[in-house]
Amino acid sequence: QASTGVEALDLGLHEPFDVIVLDVLIPAPDGFMVLGKLRDSGVDSPVLMLTALTGVEDRVAGLDWGADDYLTKPFALTELCARLRALTRRVPGPRSTVLAVGDLTLDPVRHSVSRGGQPVRLTAREYALLLHMMRHPGQTLSRTHLRQNVWDPAFEGDSNVVDVYVHYLREKIDRPFGRGSLQTVKGFGYRLVDDRPT
Repeated sequence: QASTGVEALDLGLHEPFDVIVLDVLIPAPDGFMVLGKLRDSGVDSPVLMLTALTGVEDRVAGLDWGADDYLTKPFALTELCARLRALTRRVPGPRSTVLAVGDLTLDPVRHSVSRGGQPVRLTAREYALLLHMMRHPGQTLSRTHLRQNVWDPAFEGDSNVVDVYVHYLREKIDRPFGRGSLQTVKGFGYRLVDDRPT
């Protein structure tokens, strides 16, 4: 257990952990900075961000820094335990830093995206959506699933927000390259596939 960001960073860099629960509002450096330094140093333990911040921007920031999950206060202890069990099942061993679906790559440490070696610039929310889809390559993900896992679970904004951001992503990762890797599954949702010519 660490009570400050300095202690958390020291523990994270020198002790192996199956999973890390990291409070964003820990005394300086804050949880975002601690997580960024851990990821930059090659620490690949799953990290669940724990915070009272509930804004979508804060959730996206946590994902951008390399968090695996995000839980806001107040919360039920049973939910925290369930999420930790899920994280340990999801990541049984060391993870590759760079995610790839075909020639589309995403580096969570450097927060960079490229297609065929060409850099692609994304907004924070576009990046968070692509990150989640690249962690589930080839899987059809419903709009509800995407809203709950990329936006805040209690998000009550425009119900078409997923469709809007999928369109934005296509305009950046597919259309300029003459590709169609971000596919629509009619009546259900979307999936990201390797669409390189065989």
